[in-house]
Amino acid sequence: MTFVDDILDRITMYRLVLYYLAALLVAGAFFAFFGALSFNPANLAFSTLIILGTCWVTNAVFAKGFGAAPNVESIYITGFILALIITPVSSTDYAGVGFLVFASAWAMASKYLIAAGNKHLFNPAAFGVALSALVINHSATWWVGGNLPLLPFVFFGGLLIVRKIRRFDLVASFSIAALLTIVLTSGSSDYLAPVAQTFLHSSFFFFAFVMLTEPLTMPPNRLLRILYGAIVGFFFAPAIHLGSFYFTPELALLIGNLFAYAVSPKGRFLLTLIERNNLGTGAYEFVFAPDRAFTFRPGQYMEWTLGHRFPDDRGNRRYFTIASSPTEDTVRLGVKFYAPESSYKRALWNMQLGDTVSASHLAGDFILPKDTAKKLVFIAGGIGVTPFRSMVQYLMDMKEKRSVVLLYANKTAAEIAYKGVFDTAGRAIGMKTVYALSNEPNPVPGIYAGMIDGALIKREIPDYKERTFYISGPHGMITAFQKVLREMGVSPLRIRTDYFPGFA
Repeated sequence: MTFVDDILDRITMYRLVLYYLAALLVAGAFFAFFGALSFNPANLAFSTLIILGTCWVTNAVFAKGFGAAPNVESIYITGFILALIITPVSSTDYAGVGFLVFASAWAMASKYLIAAGNKHLFNPAAFGVALSALVINHSATWWVGGNLPLLPFVFFGGLLIVRKIRRFDLVASFSIAALLTIVLTSGSSDYLAPVAQTFLHSSFFFFAFVMLTEPLTMPPNRLLRILYGAIVGFFFAPAIHLGSFYFTPELALLIGNLFAYAVSPKGRFLLTLIERNNLGTGAYEFVFAPDRAFTFRPGQYMEWTLGHRFPDDRGNRRYFTIASSPTEDTVRLGVKFYAPESSYKRALWNMQLGDTVSASHLAGDFILPKDTAKKLVFIAGGIGVTPFRSMVQYLMDMKEKRSVVLLYANKTAAEIAYKGVFDTAGRAIGMKTVYALSNEPNPVPGIYAGMIDGALIKREIPDYKERTFYISGPHGMITAFQKVLREMGVSPLRIRTDYFPGFA
């Protein structure tokens, strides 16, 4: 694991975005002070305060009216985005101030008023500026992307975000579609000119890295994400129009949001804690009753929002794989607790029976293949075994026999989670499980003493080259096993890894 990966693993996606936006505002103020931008830093500071104040007040009013817990990170992120795409105004520019207030208020209001199942449909900042253009004839200039001095900050910081959330496929499909459309509709024989103009003097990079990648308004799997990026990329091109009506970046994103809503699971779920079980050393299972039935595929994840006082720099949102099977009535989470605990995990630990947590954005491609004849190998490290618990329980409940081998790594026997489920699967569906313990002081009958490596894989799975490997666990473990498998001659096309934004 590189130093950058280590840093990124310690911070949630939302907090990384927040720091990135704040850094862009500071950089903007710096360049404005030295005259490199068309406004002065005082106007930038004033406009940012007006936007943040409006966002705070609007969100507080609607949160109280809808009985929702305010999300501080969301308020700041939306506010900072608006401050970066609306040209700063002076305190004497009353029309400009009105624009800031109107766009900010509607950006936050849209999260409550234009929602389905307590989940907003549109990117809030995009909705606020799009409505402003249609209603009060004030448009966003996207100044953060159109100023060359800020380009290195926008680009390299944005790459960190995409690297963190691993959505290069989305950014790539958007980029290809946008650039092809821009070149083909430019009317210029010099194809490089419109591309250079797009890269150097437009909102292209900021839009792709920040706006496009908002998790709650993107589709749930890779194929749909790629199509989503292509749709937004097509409408992003400035020459695309209907008669005299030309599309803008924010309208392109709203069109994409509609597509994402049409193909995604609907709504936000409220889950009530009904049980807490000890899974092993430092690991616990939280069992929830959902407020309504919902469908998902074994191995998928959701974003869980747990409001609590004084959240630390990791915020109040996490992504967790659902450990339960779709065949079960309850929703299970397997969570590992480390010292020192984050404020989120402390709040999770302190939940009492009957307390609630909200969840949304069901997504993930780490799912069983449709072809039941495919031979599979599951490799799990620690609490990374949760998606396999979901898959294995599903296979048992459906009485579906597949050729599956589970290699499960822990340090000691006391850390093994869901052993009862996997042992039962051996009898019920013939699944083979190999428990590997790297630091067990006492010999445990039937358990391999050591780490999972190429030699163990070859010994326990002679037909490993015919199998598809699923790997779930800490980022470093996943990377290490990918390297081992490639060195063993396993095709990259046969290696699937579990990833979701903000792995906790």
